[in-house]
Amino acid sequence: MARIAGVDIPRNKRVEVSLTYIYGIGLSTSQSILEQAGIDKNIRVKDLSDDQVNEIRNVVNTIRTEGDLRREESLNVKRLMEIGSYRGIRHRRGLPVRGQRTRTNARTRKGPRRTVANKKK
Repeated sequence: MARIAGVDIPRNKRVEVSLTYIYGIGLSTSQSILEQAGIDKNIRVKDLSDDQVNEIRNVVNTIRTEGDLRREESLNVKRLMEIGSYRGIRHRRGLPVRGQRTRTNARTRKGPRRTVANKKK
């Protein structure tokens, strides 16, 4: 396995897809990384030479990925909660942040249904 940005990327997949296993790199970013490194996107990871892996590593190091990106995102959410913005309050309460309806649906954010037992008459 090639180790890039602290992540072991799969050997048997195409480089273009394998790079997406790194947090912060999607398919389009992966394609641009390979373009900058001058490597064919259809080549398998196991067929890469050490020089090519180092070239990919150098390009990936210029992008914010993995721990740095996770830390920055968590700090952004904490900042929103501290200043008491609408989005911060939604984060604090565990509700959808981006304007989705909550009367129905929203089960992923709200968790399982909590029903109240019927009172006997």
